[in-house]
Amino acid sequence: MYTPNFRKSVLALAVSGLLGSPLAMAQQQQEAEAEDGKLERIEVTARRTSESLQEVPVSVTAFGEMELERDGIEDITELQYKMPNTTFQVSRGTNSTLTAYIRGIGQQDPLWGFEPGVGIYIDDVYVARPQGAVLEVLDVQRVEVLRGPQGTLYGKNTIGGAMKYVTRELTGYDEFEIKGTVGSYSQADLKVSGQTALSDTFYVGGAFATLNRDGFGKFVNTGDENYNKELMTGRLNAKWLASKDVNVRFAADWTQDDSNARGGHRLLPSLLSDEPRQEDVFDAYTAMPTENTVENEGYSMTIDWAINSEWMFKSVTAYREGYTNTNIDFDSTVNPVLLIPAVYEDDQTTQEFQFMYNADRLNFVGGLYLYEGEACGEFGTVLGLLGLSIDTGGCVDTSSEALFGQATYQLDDKWSVTLGGRYTRDDKEADVFRYTYAGIKFLDRGDYDMDPIVINSDFSQQEDWSKFSPHASVSYQVDPSLMMYASYSNGFKSGGIDMRADVSINPDGSDPYDPETVDTFEFGVKSEMLDGRLRLNAAAFVSDYQDMQVTVQRAIEGGGVASQVLNAADSTVQGVEFESTFAVTPTLNFTGSLGYIDAEFDSVEFFNPELQQIEDVSDVWSFQNTPELTANLGFTKEFMLENGSLVWSGTVAYRDETQIFEIPSPLDEEAYSLTNTSLVWYSDSGQWTVGLHAKNVFDEEYRVSGYNFGSTFGENIVTGYYGDPRTVSLAVGYRF
Repeated sequence: MYTPNFRKSVLALAVSGLLGSPLAMAQQQQEAEAEDGKLERIEVTARRTSESLQEVPVSVTAFGEMELERDGIEDITELQYKMPNTTFQVSRGTNSTLTAYIRGIGQQDPLWGFEPGVGIYIDDVYVARPQGAVLEVLDVQRVEVLRGPQGTLYGKNTIGGAMKYVTRELTGYDEFEIKGTVGSYSQADLKVSGQTALSDTFYVGGAFATLNRDGFGKFVNTGDENYNKELMTGRLNAKWLASKDVNVRFAADWTQDDSNARGGHRLLPSLLSDEPRQEDVFDAYTAMPTENTVENEGYSMTIDWAINSEWMFKSVTAYREGYTNTNIDFDSTVNPVLLIPAVYEDDQTTQEFQFMYNADRLNFVGGLYLYEGEACGEFGTVLGLLGLSIDTGGCVDTSSEALFGQATYQLDDKWSVTLGGRYTRDDKEADVFRYTYAGIKFLDRGDYDMDPIVINSDFSQQEDWSKFSPHASVSYQVDPSLMMYASYSNGFKSGGIDMRADVSINPDGSDPYDPETVDTFEFGVKSEMLDGRLRLNAAAFVSDYQDMQVTVQRAIEGGGVASQVLNAADSTVQGVEFESTFAVTPTLNFTGSLGYIDAEFDSVEFFNPELQQIEDVSDVWSFQNTPELTANLGFTKEFMLENGSLVWSGTVAYRDETQIFEIPSPLDEEAYSLTNTSLVWYSDSGQWTVGLHAKNVFDEEYRVSGYNFGSTFGENIVTGYYGDPRTVSLAVGYRF
């Protein structure tokens, strides 16, 4: 049985995470480094190959398994408070849909057909849709977040950056771990994981979690839980050592979230109902069922072949699918003012072939990427007070092929140059419908067989795009502890067809919109000082953001307003980032980061329905989900006990005022700070852990998203969604 000794190495493991494999080898190295107070080496795969964090010319933050455990991190959204210029948040209606922004670039609308601006990866597999992308921390080895365009190696839709969720490597050791957690709001979680070797050449492993919690509030008129959690997730892995040069890995994962659909908090009194506006932001009213289901599953096979001492080949074959059935009450009243039942379905098949070359002075990675996906959906717009229902839906099929390559050449002991590029071709075919019915019609009502009174849209559209994304960088290793780099990167977010188009009043609504692009120049410094005890990394960047996809409102002669997605905006984004870790003593560490971003629209062509003309509103618009200043400061202190080690850690994270949408609204959130702290005991044997975690210690109230329709539908529809209140949890884990 594997019984690691945490006595000398727990601080090193807790601060920067366990990034190596197998576990025992990495721990031996960290023990030696912890004894002399130095920070351990952190390995990342930002450039598709294993490199030291301090040597890769990319802005990347890595979180290891032990750091995530130490801080009680439950899902990836909590990581936004530990990085500069990053927003990872739960979207409005469910626990599982992700809103991700990096350096001002992302995508708020989770409608099928819209592409994300931040790429999410589980190991080497791209996750195309935001539904189910709020990944729980389970069976994870590390999480890497890459900031800035990653179009050369990671492809389209990484225009803002990418997040890699790297699962545990199968090592052949017998390992078993079980952890139970209880906490505020009747939290009751159970996680089980383990692995073993069935033979000298075949390893298997798996993990399972059930995560449950009562709601932070209630739906007052129905008694249902609001902001509750009812989620199960699991993963199975297998590894076959086919020969000394070839290994094959299989993986399957699934998640089912049956938490209630979330209800928003009304910021303004109702114009139509007598019920009072709730004081508790987690309480709401609803005029529709609160049922919600989000299901995701994925399967992959990865083949690694060491052709010879210089060449490697990798094949990654994967399939993923997802299903969402949810209900959203936009106005949060007992009246059916604006109700949205919605169903989403998607599937994707991907194939990637990689060739890697590693010689004394030249490293190369390149290959071919193929993607086939279908995203379908239908949502109803139930306007109960008007006696109307509008069903909008359709499917979009996407085919994508890409050729990519990137090479780094070591000119001498100090200088290296990297050149790369990716050619991508996208082809999209979409079928869109939009029907208006008399009466109240929900999607799942099979007895509603009336014909629509208006066929707003019923069309098919096809378009294809091709794009070349180049990258170039130069790095200078001043000495073993100081590296400087400068880089240029290009990225793009795919074009598409507006799945909400209403061609009955806007015939141009069916026209495809083109990709948006960004060119980023970055200068960075990575350094270690004080004999390896202080690590300070910094980057400055400027981005030229072009052809931004903007949803505009167009008034039509004779009455009516239609939406259309246009490439109508250009902007400049610039900023700086600092990240640091300081090992004051072998038992006391400080960490911190600071991000500043200046994101300004240069031009926004927006149709003014009152003036009946296009005007530039760049002086009115601001970037959404992009606080100007983000910062955090943390510490970790280890206390040696007779029966183990006690690690006390804490962080304070600050986020500047944030605009929820491009146009200022009552939803915009003022600056706030969150304080978290943890106390974790590790037994001498390394088998037992007991962790006490307190999050949002001062019970800060902060808004992260919402809907703002004003009085468009005869009701004050300004509803906000909020981050978690103060919670306390106790986790007990056992491993061998």
